[in-house]
Amino acid sequence: MRRKDKEVACREDIEEIIRRADVCRLGLCEGDRPYVVPLCFGYETGVLYFHCAPNGRKLEILENNRNVCFEMDVDHELIPGEASCTWGLRYRSVVGFGRASRVSDPEAKREALRIIMGNYSEGVFDFPEDALARTAVIKVVIEDMTGKIAGY
Repeated sequence: MRRKDKEVACREDIEEIIRRADVCRLGLCEGDRPYVVPLCFGYETGVLYFHCAPNGRKLEILENNRNVCFEMDVDHELIPGEASCTWGLRYRSVVGFGRASRVSDPEAKREALRIIMGNYSEGVFDFPEDALARTAVIKVVIEDMTGKIAGY
């Protein structure tokens, strides 16, 4: 990161931003064209999980290129300024890179869906076979990530 004064280097602080985020933007690359989609997600020990329909553009792209980028942010606030170039933005963010794969084992899929739901609720959920059959789960093993704090 160019601005070391804004870098979050501590893994625990980066993971706190991840725990507080409610949306993760997943970046994929189809040939030379980027594709970014906001998704609900779950996180556990260096791995992100996402769910989606069993067919679609994300999965098609991942068949050809498993390299992904992700971004999430919290505490974002626009800071008005006196002149056009004095406006700013406060935020805490995480940007990272990883390799995606599809989770196919039913028990691993259930556990991934529990991790996703755990990001949004303290409830305990079960996932019947028919729900598993119509749901795809993507696992991203994080290779590198950095945090950034701006405006605080």
